[in-house]
Amino acid sequence: MIKILIVEDEKSISDLIKMNLTDEGYKCTCAYDGQEAADIIENNLFDLILLDIMLPKIDGYELIEYINTYDIPVIFLTAKSSVTDKVKGLKAGAEDYMTKPFEIAELLARVETVLRRYNKALQVISFADITIDTAAHIVMKNGEVINLTAKEFDVLLFLVRNKNKALYRSQIYMNVWGEDYNGDSRTVDLHVQRIRKKLLLEDKIVPVYKIGYRLED
Repeated sequence: MIKILIVEDEKSISDLIKMNLTDEGYKCTCAYDGQEAADIIENNLFDLILLDIMLPKIDGYELIEYINTYDIPVIFLTAKSSVTDKVKGLKAGAEDYMTKPFEIAELLARVETVLRRYNKALQVISFADITIDTAAHIVMKNGEVINLTAKEFDVLLFLVRNKNKALYRSQIYMNVWGEDYNGDSRTVDLHVQRIRKKLLLEDKIVPVYKIGYRLED
């Protein structure tokens, strides 16, 4: 499931965005100031961040500098509507810039466009000789269906969507199981080992010392 962080200090606006994105099938997390957002980003992976500029504690311009180190696309959602502000936001690294008030339909379209640009909105994702149909929940290798459990499927999808990144076991666990990580690595290790064996990915899913795993091209 595509995960989106909404960083917006006005709760009514945040709730409205979250409700509409959730209805479209996205999983949303909300932060109400820049510091809270930075803390959440540090411990979670997101596919997209919707970011206000005028935030308490850390403003959007400062926060995007921090977000850029995580290579997560950002859409600015802000009342700052001058050309100067738009240029500043885009030059800071934002993928898109929308001014308030905005139509939800337009926001959804722009979210889809940015996700598509990052190959995150595709229903069918390919990696090497593997094809993942996220809608049908089918994995094929060289055209042959490979049976994975639901959790193995989710772990594989998470690895593919974050390929070439070193992923902590805690990140994998929290994003796939949706629960706090208790430090027991056996669950993650077992699932990764079974994926490597079933899909012959022993040389592609590599262990990263004291961190977890990285799926390499």
